[in-house]
Amino acid sequence: MPEGKAAFREVLPKQGQLSVEDAPAMVLCKPKVLPLKSVTLEKLEKLQRAAMEAAWAAEGAAPAEGAAPGQP
Repeated sequence: MPEGKAAFREVLPKQGQLSVEDAPAMVLCKPKVLPLKSVTLEKLEKLQRAAMEAAWAAEGAAPAEGAAPGQP
């Protein structure tokens, strides 16, 4: 079979109506789940938490219960 020819030959009716069943429509796909925090942000928070704990250890004071890094 020549490469330039289509595998199927198009047939059009000489009389009557032409119906098209293959109409383009939107196709829904599964949503992509994205992380709330990026890996880089998590690494930075971990480094900041380690630095805060080192600073508290150097001062001799324990961090307050439930205190987030960066909050006194």
